[in-house]
Amino acid sequence: MTGWIGISLGDITGIGPEVTLKALAGELAADDTRYLLIGDAEHARRMDRQLGLNLPFQIYGSKDGPGRIFLCQPLPESLPPDLPAGAPAAALAAFTWVRDGAERCLRHEIDALVTAPVNKEAIVRAGQPFVGQTELLSQIARTERTIMMLLGQDDRGRWLRVALATTHVPIKLVSERLTGAKIELAIELAAQACRDLGLPRARVAVCGLNPHAGEGGKMGTEEQTTIGPAVQAARNRQLDAVGPLSADALFYYAYKGDYDAVVAMYHDQGLVPLKMIGFESGINWTLGLPFIRTSPDHGTAYDIAGQGKANPSSMVAAIRLAKQLARKG
Repeated sequence: MTGWIGISLGDITGIGPEVTLKALAGELAADDTRYLLIGDAEHARRMDRQLGLNLPFQIYGSKDGPGRIFLCQPLPESLPPDLPAGAPAAALAAFTWVRDGAERCLRHEIDALVTAPVNKEAIVRAGQPFVGQTELLSQIARTERTIMMLLGQDDRGRWLRVALATTHVPIKLVSERLTGAKIELAIELAAQACRDLGLPRARVAVCGLNPHAGEGGKMGTEEQTTIGPAVQAARNRQLDAVGPLSADALFYYAYKGDYDAVVAMYHDQGLVPLKMIGFESGINWTLGLPFIRTSPDHGTAYDIAGQGKANPSSMVAAIRLAKQLARKG
């Protein structure tokens, strides 16, 4: 049975459309997957001509029509060409396309959604309240039981898989926003992610919040009051969880393969090591949604947009993971 992967094209003043089309040019021959590009049809065609890809675009009518790559334009009119970086029209369109893709997933029109990069600052500046795509998709799906996982591998195939207990939270607020329930959920969904990936085990290591995991309470008590009890609660549910461990050493052992996934307490604690080893191929996977959502782990890169030199590796990885998970489902 042919699968359908939806791709929201992101902010068209960034590199989203470019990396999407480059990725599809390389993926079409891999299988018979069909792709629904949710965005600005005319911009996609212009980008295709600029890159010299000659992709076989068709206008989307229904799932029954023949073809491989379909264009769907939720907005009534095309965006103007040559918009400046971060233009409000492009930012609001990108927001609309993500929402449209999520709604199509919920209606089972597509089997997974891959989201090209949007720019949070540009969306907020355009007047739309916005924290991040993970939070938006959770709201649309009416669930709070979601976790952001980032995955990446180095050039020798060594992976890091990092789930975040908190996401887009200022450092000074992390401690008060960190809850045992959120940590336990991150452990649970990280373990389930390992199973969904077909890994032979699901051993999850949990970071401490403070240096040296608090040194027994001498440098912070969150490990004793919040993180440790959450790890024990997960272990009581027969999950293979270890921690809290000092993050500076934990990632070394995870990179060696001693653990299958890591739960980090805050954004940069988890993403710095991940991007160190997998910057070009990193994937953002939203765990806990009632549908599959992946995205490349990079931003809009306004500084190189339109120059034809954006690296599509991360988008390729995001599409491949979406297809892998959709086949399993």
